Amino acid sequence: MNSTFFASVAATGFAVAFLHAALPTHWLPFVLVGRAQKWSTGRTLGVTLLAGLGHVSLTIVLGLAVVAAGLVAQPHVGGYFHWIVGGLMAAFGVFYLVRGRHKHATMDKSRKFASDRAAITALVVLLTLSPCEAFLPYYLAGMEHGVAGFVTLSVVLLAATSAGMLIFTGLSLAGFNRLGLARLEQYEEIILGVALIAIGAAVAFLKT
Repeated sequence: MNSTFFASVAATGFAVAFLHAALPTHWLPFVLVGRAQKWSTGRTLGVTLLAGLGHVSLTIVLGLAVVAAGLVAQPHVGGYFHWIVGGLMAAFGVFYLVRGRHKHATMDKSRKFASDRAAITALVVLLTLSPCEAFLPYYLAGMEHGVAGFVTLSVVLLAATSAGMLIFTGLSLAGFNRLGLARLEQYEEIILGVALIAIGAAVAFLKT
C-alpha cells in the first residue's frame, strides 16, 4: 500500500469517525446533563472530552487486537492477504447496509444526578463502553504501514472524535438547537457501509 492510498484511508477514517461523533448520542447527553447539574460551559466540554478519550481508548485497544490477529494470519495467506482485508472491509460495509439503525446505549437524559461525580461517571462509562466499531476495519487497511500506520490512524480517530463531540456540544450549548443532526442516525449506516465497501474494494484491487 503506497503512502497516497494510505492518506486516503486515513482521510476516509477521519470522516467516518467524525460522522459517528456527530450523532446526538455522542453529545446531547452531555448538554442535557450539564444543564441539569448547572455546569459551566467549560466543565461540560471538559466532561465531554473526558468521555471522548475513554471512547477512543477502548476503540484503540480493540484496534490493536484486530491488528494482532491480522499479523498472526498474514504469514499463512501470503499474497492473498490484501484480498482478505478488502473482503472483510466490504463485508463490514454490507453488514452496515443491511443491519438497520445502530442501537446506541441510552440513558435517562432528563435525570438530575445526586452528585457531579455520579453524573460524570455515568456519562464517561456510557460512552467508553460504546466504542467506534466502524473504525476498526481501517486498522486492518493500514497494517502494511506498521506501528507508524497504527499510531497515525489512532491520532486520526482521536482528532475526529474529539472535534466532533466538542464542536456539536459547544454549538448546542451556544443555542444552536436545530442542527438537524438527529437525521444522521437514519443514514449513518448507509454512509458507513458505502465508505467501507469502497475502501475494501480499493484495498483488494490495488497492489500493496
